[in-house]
Amino acid sequence: MSNKETTSKTLIVILSLCFVCSVIVSTAAVVLKPIQETNKALDFKRNILAAAGMLKEGADVEEQFKLITTKTVDFAIDKYVLDVTPEQLAQETKLIGELDIAKIGTRADYSKVYLVENAGKLEKIILPVKGYGLWSTLYGFMALEADTNTIVGLGFYQHGETPGLGGEVDNPKWKSLWVGKEVYADDGSVAITITKGPAPVGDINKVDGLSGATLTSKGVDNLIKFWMGDSGYGPFLSNLKDGDA
Repeated sequence: MSNKETTSKTLIVILSLCFVCSVIVSTAAVVLKPIQETNKALDFKRNILAAAGMLKEGADVEEQFKLITTKTVDFAIDKYVLDVTPEQLAQETKLIGELDIAKIGTRADYSKVYLVENAGKLEKIILPVKGYGLWSTLYGFMALEADTNTIVGLGFYQHGETPGLGGEVDNPKWKSLWVGKEVYADDGSVAITITKGPAPVGDINKVDGLSGATLTSKGVDNLIKFWMGDSGYGPFLSNLKDGDA
């Protein structure tokens, strides 16, 4: 057998193997995609429940999530709306200059929010939030009591901050510091602030900064101020408190 024939057969074997492998990988991707999407949706719901302090480890997430009602807020009128189309949900408003303190570039014109109700009475509201930290955009939820001011919890389900530093946003001890804090001052301005270092004892508007992660702390501080402020959920929360949402 000539070297040319040997080389040809080798190439045929390699190409055949590559083809078989590509078919296997493609098939696996198609087969696994529904499972991945299901797991992603479950994780999303799990984080909503965790922010609201309602997650029971080991219990069925879907069953727990039945306690949650999903509604849509229109930022143009700062009230709930019905029958929002996918096209409307994709609409965004560009944020310019100081308005973009969270460094997200745009804000969706509509946002889904998550309610915990009992006998038709609001008990908690969970709000999606996001903003840029040091290395990444942090995506999470802030949960408030029915007074729309007292914080129930804050948690992030996606970010790329440095483990052991900015990644400490996931530390249960740090997250527990938010519970019971208040977002707004008596005049309605956003008062919640992450301090540099330990917060003053007993201050209801201040939370300890993350040690060694000044820029991540500043990013979280900015995103909270944005979403709780006039360009975010602030006017909607005011309407909700007044029973006009």
